[in-house]
Amino acid sequence: MSVLTQQKIASYYTLYKGIDVTYTKEIIQVTGLLTQQVLLKCGGDFWPCVVYSSSFEGAKVVANLKSGITEKLQRGNNSVSLRLSFKGVDADTPVTFFVSARVAGYNPYGGSPDTALFTLQFTQRPPDDLIEIMGRVLDATINSSKRKAERVIITPDSLRKLRIISKDTAAFIEGVPRRCILRDISFSGAKIIMMGVAKFLVEKDTALRLDFEDPRESFLVRGKFIRAEPVEGRKELIALAIDFDDAAVPMGYKVRLNEFLSVVRADNRPDNAPAAAQK
Repeated sequence: MSVLTQQKIASYYTLYKGIDVTYTKEIIQVTGLLTQQVLLKCGGDFWPCVVYSSSFEGAKVVANLKSGITEKLQRGNNSVSLRLSFKGVDADTPVTFFVSARVAGYNPYGGSPDTALFTLQFTQRPPDDLIEIMGRVLDATINSSKRKAERVIITPDSLRKLRIISKDTAAFIEGVPRRCILRDISFSGAKIIMMGVAKFLVEKDTALRLDFEDPRESFLVRGKFIRAEPVEGRKELIALAIDFDDAAVPMGYKVRLNEFLSVVRADNRPDNAPAAAQK
């Protein structure tokens, strides 16, 4: 890894080490967790388990008690290793690693006497891969709240760096796609240009489609038109401001935008000013 990446990982670990992330369906999708390859190792034996949540200090996993895991834990002094696997850049080569831990306790889970939620305490700092993968999600979550109004004007340069395929996209109004052009985006909303009459669109619900590449992803971000402005010299066009529904903004979109803004902020730091001035 590069020095910059190592610095970022160290920052993630310091800032977010005590924050627990629950592995919802969306988190699993964004992180690329390969759920069928998650295992708990004790001694020389492996048990399939489900990761319920994790931080950089520990994790909670669900496992079957009838598998004999508790007896093995007693003999092994509650020492375990949690095997995690995530999709890599190359789809054929997952990122797999073990995290050393000890079982601090367990409780019945889901109303079944055969299933338990085990609390694991990591006995050492987890691998950088886990810190990087989960740090990206945590950083995007925090910054999407702290910098929700920070807008990115769509230019050929920002379009390329954001890896948005095209500024030409669609807004779905009452389920019907309408062609539009992106003018700017943020964590909390966007501005688009499209044909229409303002009084028939303002206050209507919409869903903006955003298509990214590398890797290819598409998001529908739900919200509402809250304001309209005329487009100078084009009577048939209007500029519409969309206020996103906070609860419906996809995590993948937050991660994409946060990574772009992080690079922009780094490039605009005072120590980069002389280099920029020479261009």
